[in-house]
Amino acid sequence: MAQHRVKIGMMSFAHLHALSYAQVLTQRADTLLVGVADHDLERAQQMGQKYGAPVFASYEALLASPEVEAVVICSENARHRALTEMAAQAGKHVLCEKPLATSVEDGEAMIAACQRAGVQLMTAFPCRFSPVFQRLKAVIESGDAGQVLAIRGTNRGRNPGGWFTRKEESGGGATIDHTVHVTDLMRWLLRDEVREVYAEISNGIHHQDYDDIGFLSLTFQNGVFATLDASWSRPKSFPTWGDVTMEVVTERGTLSMDMFAQNLVLYSDRTQSISWEFWGTNIDDAMIGAFAAAIASGAPVPVSGEDGLRAAEVAFAAYRSAELGAPVRL
Repeated sequence: MAQHRVKIGMMSFAHLHALSYAQVLTQRADTLLVGVADHDLERAQQMGQKYGAPVFASYEALLASPEVEAVVICSENARHRALTEMAAQAGKHVLCEKPLATSVEDGEAMIAACQRAGVQLMTAFPCRFSPVFQRLKAVIESGDAGQVLAIRGTNRGRNPGGWFTRKEESGGGATIDHTVHVTDLMRWLLRDEVREVYAEISNGIHHQDYDDIGFLSLTFQNGVFATLDASWSRPKSFPTWGDVTMEVVTERGTLSMDMFAQNLVLYSDRTQSISWEFWGTNIDDAMIGAFAAAIASGAPVPVSGEDGLRAAEVAFAAYRSAELGAPVRL
């Protein structure tokens, strides 16, 4: 019996992660990329040709296709609400790029729209599917390390430029871009919510009207405290796009995780540069597979819209804290 392939469309390629997701959709045995649409029609045509998928002239046309069961939304952050509401109204399940939304109001509206329509809303947090993080989580949950006392996290990277630096499209800068991934990992690890946020935010690297440095101190409801460096502090010449690391301080020691440490050092005459080429597990593939499995079986998606909103709320609180110069309670 042939395996059911979940038919998925791509809504926008504005976000850098869209390229990886589309590639995964074309390679997996349980998914099928059945169409692409973008408010940039030229980009849609390029991506359709690149991935061998039909190109639709509009989002509405893609969503009207009976072939489409679900969509992956990779637009600018500020468009997430409108596109999610369109997809929900059309009865399509949604995998939405992070951050889920640029305001609490938009995030709540997205969740409500999908609930009304009876479709699933999943937030794109591929880091949850990292084997090294899952191993760390298993050690904590086994009790072998004792009680968690504190966490030090990083998600540093290069400045991606473009719409990421335009607040009306991104919702901020480095802080909203890089806070949500590791905040979600901490929430999932501790099975707890952030109670208070204190943040120092600046534009001290590029000196433009967006933030490129964000350093957060988080206090969880259970008393665990954490720090998070969410800066765009890597220079253009840095050999990799960024990092996701965690040091978890427990009663019995410290557990350290470097999510993308499995790499080869490539000295390239073609690009005249040195790069760290990751060879470990493709976490985007694992995330897409989990989304497809949930759609096919009717089981709840493993990373909900609520998960996405809770992580985004920490970024919103960080901006308020930086403005006030004081901690902000959630």
